Amino acid sequence: MKLILRGHHLLCLKGFQGYGYDENFVENMIDVNNKRKLPETKVSLTNCPDDICKSCPNLKNNICEDIVQNDRIVKMDNAVLEKLDTETEFKSVELFEKIDSIFNTKESVSEICFNCIWHEKCLFYQNLSNNR
Repeated sequence: MKLILRGHHLLCLKGFQGYGYDENFVENMIDVNNKRKLPETKVSLTNCPDDICKSCPNLKNNICEDIVQNDRIVKMDNAVLEKLDTETEFKSVELFEKIDSIFNTKESVSEICFNCIWHEKCLFYQNLSNNR
């Protein structure tokens, strides 16, 4: 099984607990989150619409909401992707272990997560320490 995931979605999946834009989005997010936990799942990385975005009501003409919002999302993706080899197809379990080791303080995700509309509900963000 293979997933294509945006950089910032690697963090979102770590903190997902059932919230989303609509029922279709939440169902897809649950499905992707379950698949990413399977040992046989492979992940390719991108900064474009991915397997989560395909069910997002904000995706229009292959961009998120509008140009300004899309640019903000791509910057979030790139902040995660710059820490990873984007040419590698990862084993999902290993990739998410790597994410845990790289992004382990609130400071390490500040430019990615702080302005996210979900950060106050996100378990990943809430469980990060404030230590540098």
